[in-house]
Amino acid sequence: MTDIMTRTETDTETPSDGIVLGPNQYGKAEVRVVKVTRDGDRHSIEDLNVTSQLRGDFQAAHLDGDNGHVVATDTQKNTVFCFAREGIGSPEAFLLRLSDHFTSEFDWVEGGRWLAESYAWDRIQVDGEGHDHSFVRSGQETRTAVVVAEGSTRHIIAGLKGLTVLKTTQSGFVGYPKDRYTSLKETTDRILATDVSARWRYAPDAGSRDLDFNEIYADVKRILLEEFTRRYSAALQATLFDMGRAVLEAHPKIAEIRFSMPNKHHFVVDLEPYGLENPNEVFFASDRSYGLIEAAVTREGQAEVASAWEAVSSFC
Repeated sequence: MTDIMTRTETDTETPSDGIVLGPNQYGKAEVRVVKVTRDGDRHSIEDLNVTSQLRGDFQAAHLDGDNGHVVATDTQKNTVFCFAREGIGSPEAFLLRLSDHFTSEFDWVEGGRWLAESYAWDRIQVDGEGHDHSFVRSGQETRTAVVVAEGSTRHIIAGLKGLTVLKTTQSGFVGYPKDRYTSLKETTDRILATDVSARWRYAPDAGSRDLDFNEIYADVKRILLEEFTRRYSAALQATLFDMGRAVLEAHPKIAEIRFSMPNKHHFVVDLEPYGLENPNEVFFASDRSYGLIEAAVTREGQAEVASAWEAVSSFC
């Protein structure tokens, strides 16, 4: 485990040398917590990797070495474990509980950010039935969650990463500009493959706390997979937008969704030197370099919430 010391806004006095403390935050990173719920012989498991970081009046710690306001990172770690004792439910709900605790327990903690990765486990099948207490790591992706606290406001950003998808046809790339450095040939039939990383921000209203985050997560994942394959792809950009639009149409509580999607290139191998034809069947899967497509899909006229998205990165 590592401690993170990064930044957030705080009021400072200007010293005589003109050097001041800038934005800052601190906390405990990557607390691995596994919660086993025992319902008789039948057990269930929840597995999270949690980061907690606090923002507020921590100027004295930096400028004077006064730790009177420094809630120890070890305390933050222990709080994660103790809250897990009561159950996790969903990563979003768990992070909301942590944010409410730290901002109410300590008057000088004005906000912060809490992150989680969630790891899925399936029951091992024995004689056709799921075992009561034996599991195999599963999941086609890693689920993510971020809660940002700004006073009484909570920004909730759910997401996933590492959702690897591929379709063997119904994709092409034509009509792009060409110059003397262009070597890529146009095609109307290619493999389209990507690792989907997506984050969606819920509208910060009172009703967001009562949402079934697990149910919405499952439905968003379903929509992303279906829209990836539903129609011909003229470019990964077009497919990305179709995926995002479908999510927003289905879930009015989601304010926007952002994607990072590498184009995992598959090149047709030239087999003619070996006396063989290759009717679009044998490919070289190139891991680098790769195209990287990133975009936000949002609702028209909606205000930006930059502070929420800044918190997604480790250094805001």
